[in-house]
Amino acid sequence: MKPVTLGVIVGNRGFFPAHLCKTGRETILKVLAAEGIKAVIVDENINDKSGSLESLNDAHQCADLFRKHSSEIDGILITLPNFGDERAISNAIRWSGLNVPVLVQAFPDDMTKMSITDRRDSFCGKMSCCNNLTQYGISYTLTSLHTVDPESESFKADLRNFVATCRVVSGLRNARFGAIGARPAPFNTVRYSEKLLERTGISVETFDLSELFGSAGRIKADDPKLKAKLEEMQAYVPTKGVPGEAMTRMAKLGVVIDTWVEEKQLSGTALQCWTAMEEFYGVVPCTIMSMMSNKLIPSACETDITGLVGMAAMAFASGKPSALVDWNNNYGEDPNKAVIFHCSNLPKDLFVQSSISVEGAPKMDYQEIIAGTVGKNNTFGTIVGRLQAVPISYCRVATDDLNADISVYLGEGELTDDTLKTFGGYGVIHIPEMQNLLSYICENGFEHHVAINPSKVAGVVDEAMSKYMGWSVYRHS
Repeated sequence: MKPVTLGVIVGNRGFFPAHLCKTGRETILKVLAAEGIKAVIVDENINDKSGSLESLNDAHQCADLFRKHSSEIDGILITLPNFGDERAISNAIRWSGLNVPVLVQAFPDDMTKMSITDRRDSFCGKMSCCNNLTQYGISYTLTSLHTVDPESESFKADLRNFVATCRVVSGLRNARFGAIGARPAPFNTVRYSEKLLERTGISVETFDLSELFGSAGRIKADDPKLKAKLEEMQAYVPTKGVPGEAMTRMAKLGVVIDTWVEEKQLSGTALQCWTAMEEFYGVVPCTIMSMMSNKLIPSACETDITGLVGMAAMAFASGKPSALVDWNNNYGEDPNKAVIFHCSNLPKDLFVQSSISVEGAPKMDYQEIIAGTVGKNNTFGTIVGRLQAVPISYCRVATDDLNADISVYLGEGELTDDTLKTFGGYGVIHIPEMQNLLSYICENGFEHHVAINPSKVAGVVDEAMSKYMGWSVYRHS
C-alpha cells in the first residue's frame, strides 16, 4: 500500500509560550517520519511562530498549501503544543476544501514546568478546538488519551489507527468495483442499490458473462499471458487431480478478468459464480477469485457487491486479504460459536499454512455442492481447506433502499481450532454474545454473507464508515 500523507497543522495562541510550537513541530514531524507517514506542512519561516497557525493570514497560507496538495493528502493532523487558536485551525481546514479524516492531538503538561514560560494549557485548548470543529461541521477523531506525548506508544497506536481510517475512507470514496454477471437468480439476498453506493463515491462497472466467455474463448493456446497465468495458478496451491482442460479454462478466465480489472481501474470484483459458469463454461471461477483476493483485490462470490464493500474496507484498513463467507451452521450447543463456510474462493493466506501434507492446508479441487447438479467435471477450480485459528474482524454492508441509507454491522472475534470435519473452505468462529448478534442480523434483514479479515480493525472501520462515510453502523461487543 502507498504511504499515507497527512496535512499537519500546528496550533498556537499568542499569549502562550511560542517556543513550545517549535519543539512540538519538530517532535511531531519526527514521529510521522519514523512511522513512514508523509507530511504537508507550512514552512516554519512563514511567521515568527515556527509555522504554527494563529492569524487569518496563517490560516489562508495553510489552506492554500493544502489545496495545492489536495490530491495527495489523505488526512489532517492537528497538533496542539499549547492552547492553540481554534479559529485559525478551523478556517484553514474549511478554506482548504478538503473532506478527509482529522485527528486532534494535544501535548500534555509537565507538572515540573507549570510557570508562565512553559505551561501549555493544551488540555483546555483541545476542547475549544473540538468545539469549533463541531460548529464548522468538520468531523474529527480523538486520541485515546485527552493529552498525549507524541513519542508515546499510546499516540503511536492512535496514529496507526488513524492512518488505517484514512486508507479506508480514501479507498471507499474512490472505489470502483466490477460486477461480472447478474446475481444468481434464486438470490434476492444480494440485491443492492448502485445509486446509494454511487452517492458515497463507490462506482460499479458491469461485465456480462457472455462477454467474459467470448473473450476467454478467443485466447490462443500459445498466448504468453495464458502461459503465465497457468504457471501462477500451479504455484498458488496444489492442483493434483485437476484436469488440464479445466486448468486452461480457468487460466483463460483469469487473463480476461485481469485485463478488465486493469482497464477499468477496479478495486475489486464480484462474480456470478453459479450455475451459468459451470453449465456453459465448464469450471468454477473460485481459484481466480481467491488469487485476486490474496493480492488485495478482493473478489466476492454470488455477485455480492455490498459484501465486497466490507471485504475492501477491512483490506484497506489492515493490508491483509479479506474473505466473504456464509454464516452457515451452529457449532454444537455452544451459543457463541458457529461454522463459517464457502465453497470456496477464500484467499490462500487465510487457510492453515504449511506444506501439502498438513491437514486443512489449501488445495484446488471440485465444488461438491454444485457437482450434484452440473456434474463433477464442470466444477473444478474451488479452493478447499480450513481457516487458521486467528483473531478476526467481521463486517457486513447493506444498502437500505427504503430509507436511502447504507447500513453496517461489524465487530471482532476469533477463528478457533475446534474439531470440525467437513468440505469446502471452512472454520469455527467464536464471538462473545453471538446470539445477540444473530438476532440483530435477522431483525434488521441483513444478508447471510459476512466479510472477515485476519486482523483487529473493527474500531478503525467503524470510525471510517460512521464518522466519515456517514453510514449507519452497529458495532457488536
